[in-house]
Amino acid sequence: MRGAKPTVTLPALLALLLAGCGGEQAEPARERYVALGDSYTSAPGTGPATGPPGCDRSTTNYPHLVAARLRPAEFADVSCAGARTAHLSEPQRTGEGTNPPQLEAVTESTTLVTLGIGGNDVGFIGFAADCVATTENATPCRDELTAGGRDRIAENVTATAGRVATALDRIAARASRARVLVVGYPTVLPQGAGCRPELPYLGTDIAYLRAGLGSLNAMLAEQARAHGAEFVDTAGPSREHDVCTSTRWVEGPRPEGEAAPLHPNQRGNRGMAEAVLATVRSEPG
Repeated sequence: MRGAKPTVTLPALLALLLAGCGGEQAEPARERYVALGDSYTSAPGTGPATGPPGCDRSTTNYPHLVAARLRPAEFADVSCAGARTAHLSEPQRTGEGTNPPQLEAVTESTTLVTLGIGGNDVGFIGFAADCVATTENATPCRDELTAGGRDRIAENVTATAGRVATALDRIAARASRARVLVVGYPTVLPQGAGCRPELPYLGTDIAYLRAGLGSLNAMLAEQARAHGAEFVDTAGPSREHDVCTSTRWVEGPRPEGEAAPLHPNQRGNRGMAEAVLATVRSEPG
């Protein structure tokens, strides 16, 4: 009809816009998940090993379980048993091989990072080995670690805070669009007297170590909030699953064959994976 205005349909308009941009549509963003951490992330003994020798990285640890559910386009688990915060930026030499600096896996294309670190900086596993009570009234942990009016666990937690802060800043600098989750440590020890002989510690030392682990988790949560990351609480969900229960997430000093001593077992890895997934599916903040 003479005088009628030409009609441009939405598909035609989109085609024109694409033609004006060279006729190519931008590729959708690819998801890349990187898992960083120590042995509570690598989960020694819980499944087939992968990665460099000496890292005791299991293919059934919580990062692998998370990746199996999220199905990112790319997944890199560079966690390693014995890792400290220093090993995020430096190579970690083990008795069997060398793990490159973990942060090398974090690139600008990374969209999700989980970080489980700090326990080895504080020294919890080493301290726990020295806590075995040889008599009914012994409190070797508290006596040794608070001698001279000091509290070595508290001091180490304070010193580790700055290192975690630096690590989070470096992750943000390397992957500006990544969502970063700091994964806390699960409940290990029970409230009360414990369960000798399976757990050869007395109540006073158990309470002291529980408080120390609680302070580590509180510090990790604080640093996450202060540096644009999110904290994943695994202590709460595992509160009824300490080493003295039949549904433990973490094995005792004498594990039943599916994990390293005082480390997460298969149940623990599943529980930690669920905690991570719940946070991923929630609104950031």
